[in-house]
Amino acid sequence: QVQLVESGGGLVQAGGSLRLSCAASTNIFRLNSMAWYRQAPGKQREWVARIISVGGRTSYADSVKGRFTISRDVAKNTVYLQMNSLRPEDTAVYFCQARYNDGGDAWGQGTQVTVSS
Repeated sequence: QVQLVESGGGLVQAGGSLRLSCAASTNIFRLNSMAWYRQAPGKQREWVARIISVGGRTSYADSVKGRFTISRDVAKNTVYLQMNSLRPEDTAVYFCQARYNDGGDAWGQGTQVTVSS
């Protein structure tokens, strides 16, 4: 089971930026993909962005498209989420997910992002 450790969350004013990191305990090319999800208080967890391991293709939820960027450093087995133009509605716990080639997945512990208005 891959271990995922997120970092980089915090408190930021609306319009500001944060970069989240997710360090994986395995070579990320052993995985199908890695993704970021978020869960706001009282809401279901929602998908934010994904990066496919082979080829690096990325995809985004409509709510973050143009503001967030998912990327990776393969040498560090780390995936990032650059978040710009943050809004109060982006406030949530952000989780990193690793998807295996057999369809299973693993999750990090989450990191809190709070955007003040």
